This record gives sequence, structure tokens and C-alpha cells, in this order.
Amino acid sequence: MFEVKKTAGDSSWFVHDRFGLFIHWGLYSLGARHEWLKSREKMTDERYDKYFRRFDPDLYDPELWAEYASGAGMKYFVITTKHHEGFCLWDSKLTDYKAPNTPAGRDLLRPIVEAFRGRGMKVGFYYSLIDWHHPHYTVDPKHPLRLDPKFIEESGKRDFYKYREYLLGQTKELLTQFGKVDLMFYDFSFPGENGLPGKGKDDWGSERLVGLIRELQPHILLNDRLQVGGDITTPEQYMPKEWVKADGQRVVWETCHTFSGSWGYHRDEETWKSAETLIKMLIDTVGKGGNLLLNVGPTGRGEFDERSLERLKGIGEWMKRHGRSIYGCTQAPESYIRPQDCRLTYNPATNRMYVHVFSWPFKNIHLHGFAGKVEYAQLLNDCSEIRMREGAAESTMAEGAFREGRDAETLTLSLPVKKPDVAVPVIELFLK
Repeated sequence: MFEVKKTAGDSSWFVHDRFGLFIHWGLYSLGARHEWLKSREKMTDERYDKYFRRFDPDLYDPELWAEYASGAGMKYFVITTKHHEGFCLWDSKLTDYKAPNTPAGRDLLRPIVEAFRGRGMKVGFYYSLIDWHHPHYTVDPKHPLRLDPKFIEESGKRDFYKYREYLLGQTKELLTQFGKVDLMFYDFSFPGENGLPGKGKDDWGSERLVGLIRELQPHILLNDRLQVGGDITTPEQYMPKEWVKADGQRVVWETCHTFSGSWGYHRDEETWKSAETLIKMLIDTVGKGGNLLLNVGPTGRGEFDERSLERLKGIGEWMKRHGRSIYGCTQAPESYIRPQDCRLTYNPATNRMYVHVFSWPFKNIHLHGFAGKVEYAQLLNDCSEIRMREGAAESTMAEGAFREGRDAETLTLSLPVKKPDVAVPVIELFLK
């Protein structure tokens, strides 16, 4: 239907599943005030070490996490194996800065992989290119000690080659010890600023890294933050206005978003989006040919907090009855005109169009360009028929009726006056 740039990895499942869970979990969950707190507060390793010595998620239950995600309709997950702080959730042989050496006393990554995979969900690993703990990671504009003259001087004596080998070695661990990994999300390259150098593909050794990844797991999907292309384009914390393109060509894409403003657990944050808003974001994304990766930041005790659960349950309630307007769907063919206050998604395999009604109108929706193309219409939540009228209206003022503004190309759907009791009503159109 639409020509999309081909990927080196297998994107067939990705463009079908459309909806995934991002999980940001690390030592910063104890600070509970943003995952960048070490950098924001310019903390030394010694000050930050209090979180390492007290990380003990005694209520951690990955089976429950997988249940919540699956219940929300998510089909894949991406977990922060290591975030910018440098702390590793798995039992890496290349560092002591890992979960088994905290009071947690064990590998915390493997149980997550097993729990989510057990529910048929695809496995994704996030890995931070940035590392504020490694002894050979050098100063840059993101580093917590970027304003410390002593650290800047000491940083000049560090051997970044050793960090690059560490990055390569940990990638090899992740791709050889956990079975099939479907997606790798690296984060991130950045320019220099304020007189400090940035870091990019040459620093990370991106070409060599990608070569290793393709050798170990050729099917895997890679994001685009290594500065050497990638299978998935990843806009963050904003909604693209149209299908994302690179060099003028449509690409496989995914936008990642938080419930509020923080990726890690943030106790005092109050800018939480409603379940209805999140559902509309999912619909809008799929209607432009993309995926939504929605983030949860578990607490220091290893739980999804009540605010997260409330929204996951709300999304799941809607997805239970409307999932087929999301899975396998994409942007509608351009010949179909989107009606006011609505979004369209289209399933090319079943030849069904989905009209997502963001603002419920009074009695009618006029679908311009749809006349002669629809065989049957129904509300998706209960499969109740929606009656249709095609072509120009025949009613006259003398008959006590007003012309409805239809023309020969318009299909009019006759709606119930009362909006269905769902967050976003969906009308399923069976196309001829």
C-alpha cells in the first residue's frame, strides 16, 4: 500500500504489534526524582553510591509486570539493561556495578525476559551508550562532573578505547545470554556544547558494534541513535504530524512517551496524562504508520505504582474491545478523507477501515470519498450495526427536513445520539 524503507532486521512483527512497554528501572528509582538526577544534581560517584548500597526491590514480581503489560494490550517490551548511571540489571562479568552486588543479590534482567516472553511478548533491550560510572568514560556536556575542573583534568588521562571495548563486550553478553532478542535500543549520540566535546559514532565504534550485532542476531531491529542508520526511527516525547520520513522516504518508526515527564520513578510529579489521552496518542500514532512505546518507571521496591496501574488498566479496557483497530493497522490510503474530529486506521490484510471518533457528533458522520466503497458498518465495542446512506440527500424543506450537505461521493453514518461508554468510540467499516 505504502512504500516504506526496507530494514536490515525483521520489522514484520513490529509493524503489526504497534504497542509496546518501555521500562526505566535502576538505582535512580530510590532517588525518585528523575532518572537524570545524578547529572542534574552534579553528584559524585561517592554521593550516588548510597542508592547502590540500598537497592533492594523486595516486591519485585516480573510475572505481575508482564500481566499488567499484556492486560494493557502491549505486545513487546524494552527494558533499561543499563541507563546513563552505568548500573547493570544483569550479572555482567565485565563490571561489579550490577544488581547481584546490591542487597537485591541477583540478576534482575533474566526473570523479566522469561516472564514477558512467557506471555508471547517480543523482547527488547535498552542500553545506554552513556556511562557516568565507568572509570574510562570521559567528560562531556551530559556528565555529572562537567563543571568540575579537577574531574575535567583527570578525564584527559582516561582511555576511552577501554570504554568502547566494554560497550562492545556488554552488547555481546546481552545478545548471547538471553536467547532471541528482537530489538536493541541504544541511547544516545549528542553534539558538543559549552566547550566540551560531544560523542557520536566514532566514539562508540558504531560500525563495528552494528557488525557484531548483525553477526550475533541478524533478525534484530536496531534504533537510529548510533548515527549509522538503523531499522527504526525513534522520535521521543512528541507526536509527529505525519508518517516519519528520512531522505524523503517513509520509514519504520516508533515514538516513545512517558505517563508524565519522567522516565524513571518520580514520586512527586503531577503532570500525568489520562488514559483517554494515551489511547488517543496510540490511535494517532498508528494512523500515521507508527508504533507507540509507553513507559513505566517501577519504584525502588520493584512495583508499578498506582498511577501507572490506573492508566494501564484504562488502556487495557479499551484495547480489549478495540485492539483490532490497532494491531496490523496502518495509515489509511490517501484517497480516503479523514472526517472532522476523527482519526483513521486501516488494516490492509482484512480490508477494514476504522473511524476513531475523538469528539462524538450529533447523529451523523459524513465520510467524503467513501461512497460506493463500504459494504457494512458497525460500532466495534459491541458490533452493533451503524446504518448508512450514500450519495446526495433527497430531502427538501417542504418535507420538513434540511439538506444534510451530502454529495455523490459522501457516505453518511447514522449514529446513536448517546455516545458509547468507551474512552474513544470506533466504527469498523468493511470495505468492498
